[in-house]
Amino acid sequence: MTSSKSTLFMSLAVLAVLLLCWEFLPPALGVPKYIIPTVSDCAVEMVRMWQQENLLGNTISTAVYTVLGFALGSLLGAVIGYVLGMSSFWEKVLSPYILALQIAPKVAFAPLFIMWFGYNAMPKLLVTVLIVFFPVLVNVLQAMKTVDRDLVNLARAYNLSRLGVFFKVEMPSTMPNLLAGLRIASTLAVIGVTVGELVGGNVGLGFLISYGGGQANAAMVFNAIVLLTVIGIVLYTAIARVEERVLHYLPKAQS
Repeated sequence: MTSSKSTLFMSLAVLAVLLLCWEFLPPALGVPKYIIPTVSDCAVEMVRMWQQENLLGNTISTAVYTVLGFALGSLLGAVIGYVLGMSSFWEKVLSPYILALQIAPKVAFAPLFIMWFGYNAMPKLLVTVLIVFFPVLVNVLQAMKTVDRDLVNLARAYNLSRLGVFFKVEMPSTMPNLLAGLRIASTLAVIGVTVGELVGGNVGLGFLISYGGGQANAAMVFNAIVLLTVIGIVLYTAIARVEERVLHYLPKAQS
């Protein structure tokens, strides 16, 4: 408990130092506010954004599509990863195409999705799903390859069906990798939504970043970035808490 309090205290102390440097260093160095606004400038702009720029609605929109894109992309990646992991034949057949799609820069698909679906929520949702999909797929597929074959053979010796082997042996064995992939994907989901809103959105924090940049309003851009970071931290923390509950049986390293 004492160690936890010390860690929290030091983290808050570092944050306080960073905020003080942010507040006083730019004016002391003669940096204009339109390049690096101070903390107080950002706070004043945050109030204005709340009153005039529908900050709450834009934040909720980004948060909702971040969670939705994360959920859909993770589900798709996990399902396809497990299916390919259960069939080495289809893995070999589809691996080149999956690799090609993985190598292609996913953010480059945003303009294409806008051409197909227009300036609405669909492009940013699809970009998010596409970005989230691959880390989950790769983690699950790699975990399926490393499942203990002796356990699989033992399950088959007890006449378990293919699905029985999957639910009793393979899926529990791959849970650490799956949850690790979900943690990675939770950070990427915010990037996907932001890219979609930057390229062709008319609502959301990414749209406010684009709008603020066009108005040379650096404080608005900083505020939107901070809120995007908060959304990402909340989602990552939620997945980490789920991981602790699901993998409670695994031994933890002693510090």
